[in-house]
Amino acid sequence: MMDLNRALEMDRSDPLAGTRAAFALPEGVIYLDGNSLGALPCNAAARVAEVISRQWGHDLIQSWNRHDWISMPARVGDRIARLIGADAGEVVAADSTSVNLMKLLSAALKLRPGRRTILSDNGNFPNDLYIAQGVSALLGEGHVLRIVDPDKVGDEIDGDTAILMLTEVDYRSGRRHDMRALTSRAHAAGALVIWDLCHSAGAMDVDLNAAGADMAVGCGYKYLNGGPGAPAFMFVARRLQGDLKPALSGWMGHDRPFDFDLDYRPATGVVRNLAGTPPIIGLTALDAALDAFDGVDMRDVRRKSLALGDLFIELARERLARHGLEIVTPEAHPTRGSQVSLRHPEAYAIVQALIAEGVVGDFRMPDIARFGFAPLYTSFADIWHAIDRLEAIMAAGSFREARFRKRLAVT
Repeated sequence: MMDLNRALEMDRSDPLAGTRAAFALPEGVIYLDGNSLGALPCNAAARVAEVISRQWGHDLIQSWNRHDWISMPARVGDRIARLIGADAGEVVAADSTSVNLMKLLSAALKLRPGRRTILSDNGNFPNDLYIAQGVSALLGEGHVLRIVDPDKVGDEIDGDTAILMLTEVDYRSGRRHDMRALTSRAHAAGALVIWDLCHSAGAMDVDLNAAGADMAVGCGYKYLNGGPGAPAFMFVARRLQGDLKPALSGWMGHDRPFDFDLDYRPATGVVRNLAGTPPIIGLTALDAALDAFDGVDMRDVRRKSLALGDLFIELARERLARHGLEIVTPEAHPTRGSQVSLRHPEAYAIVQALIAEGVVGDFRMPDIARFGFAPLYTSFADIWHAIDRLEAIMAAGSFREARFRKRLAVT
C-alpha cells in the first residue's frame, strides 16, 4: 500500500510545484473543487484594488484610454488563446459562457441554411442544452436539439446536422471527448462544431487549431481562477471570422463604436462578437489570474493533471472500494479530464462530511462525489490526505449524521 512519503517525493520532483505559491490557499484546507471555482490568486486583490482606487477612483473615465480598458477583452483573450491552442486574434474575453454560446450558436446556424439539427449528448452540461433549446425557439426556423449517448455522437452526425455542440470534458464523470476525431467527422458531414471548454481550459493541453475546431466557449472562473462570475471567453477560428454575423449586434462589436452610427457595421475579426461594455473589474481579476500561467508549458500541466488523477484512482481502489465508493471516471489518459468522480448512494452527505474535515470537493446529482485537480496548486500530498480523510469518514460512518444530509442551495 502506498504511503505519504511517495506522495511527498512526487511533490519534490514536480516541475509545477512552484506555481502553488501564486495562490492564497486557506490554511488547513485541501481544495479539490477548482473545477467549480478556482482558488484566489495572490496578486488578484491588489490588482483589482489598484483599478478601483486609482484607475476608477482617480483617473475616472480617462482610464478607458489612459489604462487601455477598451482593449481588455482582446488582450485577455490573447492570453487565454495560448492556453487553448488558438492564435492571437481568435479569442475574446467577454460576457458569460451562456451568452457567448447563445451568440455563437445563433450565428453558426445561419452558416448552415437548410440544416435543422443541433447534435449534442446527454453528458453535456445542461446549461448548454438549455441555450440550444432557447436559440431554436428564438430563431423559429424549425431547428431541433438532438441528444444522444456520448459514445454514439460520432455515428449520429448526418446530412441534417448543422452544429455539433459538445463539452469536451463531462462535468459529472470527467470523461473526455476526442476533439480532433469528432471535429473531423462533423466536417466530413458538412457540419460545424462548437466546443465548451469550461472543464478543460487551464487544466489540460487543449489544441483547438490542431483539432480544426470552428468555435469554442469557456468560463474564466474554474481552472483559469478568475474569481466567481469571472468573464468567460469565446474562440472563433480565423477562417470563419469574416463569415460569422453576430446575432447580438452590440456597439462594442461595431467597426467604429464611437462614431455612433445608427446602422450596425461589424468589426473585423473576433472582436465583432463583443456586445456590451466590458466588465473591467472582472477582467482585471481574470487578467491577474492568468499571470500564474506565464512561462508554464500546458503539456506539463496535462502530465501533472493525469498523474494526480492516477494517484487518486490508485488510492481510491486500495482504500475506498471496500466502502462502496465506485470510480466512474475513465482511467485511460486520452479519455479523462482533470477530475475523478466517485459514485455512492450517500454521495451528498459524504461530500459534506468531508468538507467538515477540511477537504473540499462537490456533489453532482444523483450520486456523484466529484474531485477536481487544478495542477497549478493541487499537490500529490493533497491527494493522499484527501483519500486518508475520506477513508476515515467512511469507516466511522460519520457521513450518516443528520447535519450532513441537509441540502444546501448550492451543491
